[in-house]
Amino acid sequence: MVWALIYLQFHSFKNRTVVRVKRLKQPKYLFGAIVGLLYFYFYFYRWMFVAHGERSRAALATSPDKLALYESIGALVLFTIVLLAWIIPHQRAALAFTEAEVAFLFPAPISRRGLIHFKLLRSQTAILFTTLLLALATRRFGNHPWIRGAGWWLILSVLNLHFLGSSFARTMLLERGISNWKRRVGILSLVLLSAVGVVIWARRTLPAFNLMEIENLDGIQNYFQQVLVSGPVPYLLFPFRLAVRPFWALSVPSFLSAVPATLLILIAHYWWVIRSNVAFEEASVENAKRIAERVAAIRSGNWQGTKTNPKSKRAPFLLRSAGPPAVALLWKNLISAGQVFTLRLWIILASVTTGVCAIVWNSPGASTIVQIVGLVAAALIPWSLLIGPQFLRQDLRQDLLLADVLKMFPMRGWQIVLGEILAPAVILTGIHWFLLILSAGVFSQSGGAGFGISQSMGLCAGLGLAVMLPMLNLIVLQIPNAAVLVFPAWFQAGKEGPHGIEATGQRLIFVLGQLVVFVLALIPACVGGLCGFLVGQMALSTAGTLLLAELCAAVVLGIEAGMGFMLLGWLFERFDLSAELTS
Repeated sequence: MVWALIYLQFHSFKNRTVVRVKRLKQPKYLFGAIVGLLYFYFYFYRWMFVAHGERSRAALATSPDKLALYESIGALVLFTIVLLAWIIPHQRAALAFTEAEVAFLFPAPISRRGLIHFKLLRSQTAILFTTLLLALATRRFGNHPWIRGAGWWLILSVLNLHFLGSSFARTMLLERGISNWKRRVGILSLVLLSAVGVVIWARRTLPAFNLMEIENLDGIQNYFQQVLVSGPVPYLLFPFRLAVRPFWALSVPSFLSAVPATLLILIAHYWWVIRSNVAFEEASVENAKRIAERVAAIRSGNWQGTKTNPKSKRAPFLLRSAGPPAVALLWKNLISAGQVFTLRLWIILASVTTGVCAIVWNSPGASTIVQIVGLVAAALIPWSLLIGPQFLRQDLRQDLLLADVLKMFPMRGWQIVLGEILAPAVILTGIHWFLLILSAGVFSQSGGAGFGISQSMGLCAGLGLAVMLPMLNLIVLQIPNAAVLVFPAWFQAGKEGPHGIEATGQRLIFVLGQLVVFVLALIPACVGGLCGFLVGQMALSTAGTLLLAELCAAVVLGIEAGMGFMLLGWLFERFDLSAELTS
């Protein structure tokens, strides 16, 4: 029976590969595949073709103390993941099967153990692909690429078996009348008791935490290195250190000496999963049904139908019967964004962050840490400006399949586009203002020491940026929405779009195109800001000149955003969804 399952997996992978190769006949997939291959080649070619001696010298540059620290950090991360796997999940054990696999395998004469083997065998495809990506992404660590690959495979395989075994254990607890909350309370109580014992033990062995002695990053790193290698921490993390140790091996002998312990952990997890006598068939059938309903809802444009456990969501604000039509679409998309982006949550987050910063600021020797927080917040603003629109898709990228419904609304094209883009623009602006307030508060407290910035100049720069950021968000969100309307066949508007290296190449093409368009859109704003700066120099101070330049740039960006909405509205009115679906 095992060979039959291997045969099924082999031909499923083969047919999936054949389908992907055949669709390269279409130019959009062919160009995407070419770009994707070029990206992987140029990004990873040093790792693939660099001389072995250079790899060895780069690996030997890592000291044994640093490797011990990295190993402890990896063990701590693995421990956190395992702990969360016992606390967060609440559903019964359900193996991921498609409806076709349920119809084919469940009536067949296959034992429960055989179904588990099928699940484990199929999961190896994803594990091997993830191992390849992680081995390439972490090419700066370790010595030989095969050591890194084998280390990642061992870690991912142990995690996969542990997730499956923990789901079986949670199901057994539910069958014995122990609810999810009782299980969570029990685990958290055990963790709390263990933490109390560790603290009592650690107070005698761990180094004292003194902010005066860790004024820089090296001091912080040295302190955590002492914590992770002294006291009770090494004993608590010992099995997790064994699981990650092969990845950090610098040579083949050290790797071979670390592998047996990891294999014992892997075999123990396999024995645990196979010997678990838990009924998972009914939950697996229900899970397959939910997945099929989710896919059907996405393809039909019903994104709200994709929620497995739909709950009533509080409206972000009261929608009145009269008002600007675009506000209705803003209201709808804010609800679609979920509870993560509610005003109450951000007010609480801002209050907590402000209080923590105030407490830390008043602590002795905390100036360097607070300045690092301010620098990180300031660096996150441009990063989120470019990356945020890729995650916040509550706009035409989500509602493209409902374009015919949107056209029935008594609204002009630019009003519909404005209403669709407002929700992610409001969310991004809230995030940027939060980061801006945090960074500005830190710099104002430090007086700009070490950065050559006075408090007045920092305040004016912050006010100007606060006005510019909403305009920048509108423009940066207009670009992917324009791509949806101009290239609907190329743009991956849904979560169920094609996957693979050709889809990765398509996304790279669009990211590069969006970056080029965004840079071109900034040129008029830079010219307007320069004109304002030249005018301000005649009558204003340096801070006032900077503020005037930013306000002039914001005005130009606002004009560009308005022209962009008019253009996108015209494109939306000309957009024919039926023609795109039949072409």
